[in-house]
Amino acid sequence: MVLTGARQTGKTSTLLRLFPNHAFVSLDLPSEAEQAEKEPDNFLRRHPAPAIIDEVQYAPGLFRHLKVAVDTRRASNGQFLLTGSQKFTLMKSVSESLAGRADILELETLSLAEIRAALPQTKLEAAIVRGGFPELHANPDIDHATFYNSYLATYLQRDVRSLANVGNLRDFERFLRACALRSANLLNKADLARDVGIAPSTANHWLSTLEASGQVVLLEPWFSNRTKSIVKSPKLYLADTGLLCALLNIGSEDALHQSPAVGAIWETFVFAQLRSRERRAGRAGSLFFWRDRTREVDFVVDVGGRLELFEAKWTELPAESDVVNVDFMRKTLGKARVISGAVVSRTPNSFPIVNGLRAPAISELI
Repeated sequence: MVLTGARQTGKTSTLLRLFPNHAFVSLDLPSEAEQAEKEPDNFLRRHPAPAIIDEVQYAPGLFRHLKVAVDTRRASNGQFLLTGSQKFTLMKSVSESLAGRADILELETLSLAEIRAALPQTKLEAAIVRGGFPELHANPDIDHATFYNSYLATYLQRDVRSLANVGNLRDFERFLRACALRSANLLNKADLARDVGIAPSTANHWLSTLEASGQVVLLEPWFSNRTKSIVKSPKLYLADTGLLCALLNIGSEDALHQSPAVGAIWETFVFAQLRSRERRAGRAGSLFFWRDRTREVDFVVDVGGRLELFEAKWTELPAESDVVNVDFMRKTLGKARVISGAVVSRTPNSFPIVNGLRAPAISELI
């Protein structure tokens, strides 16, 4: 099994808790990584199955030997549990050597439902600003601003250098902050490159690096033959609102309320909750947005060809005007095609708006 995801999402802690009898080795240690890469047979003799191998992307040469080890006991599942925080590097090695032999799972930061399962009194705004990294909720005394400063420094020095071979880390950090300013907006790589002062090809490469390390997510548009003039660019989202707020220098709930970016931050948060919901339902790849030249519906969930439509609005009392685009899309496609339409807001209690469209509480969504 391969467990991937951004740094600090709890991959190692989860596996150690669930599989306490497995041996454990981390390739974060240069000596272990070097032996795994250069002497994989000796490495696997030292760490026989069942074993957890942490940060396995640091030894891509190990995968061919893992294949041989797995094939000698093909009927035995869970011999090797692998973790890695650099998704593209990891997936390349898995697809080349472990195709058909590995289940691949991605661990994201905690959803609001997961946070409240452990800490029921967590306020919505606090969850947005603090973000979903497990350590911040396991230890409430940790200052989240300090955590994110340290996280960014570690991420830039380790993942970025190894993934992208970036010469100027200051430029890359500026690029990441520029992405944060564009969270919940259509991706325009040319504008992004121009604002940071880099070549469009560099922007494309760096964006792939952010995707590979689980820091940003691109949401693709949903298409239909019945809707014309569809926008084809994806939308850009930061994967976690805690990191997003840190990059935007929003350190408190008051600062969140006063920020001109609060609507985009709320949409980013709703996106993360919907993404978590769809993943739990086993429907990876079901979440989209819809947009033509004049209208947009923030989120479209495609369940076997039938659709759920969602708008994200930073308000406690959504009105009929907030569902105009949802209603338009439902009429365009036909009510038989659309299962439901809703505005996801900060309302504490769900209520109907108009024509069967609703305003659910966020707890109902998750």
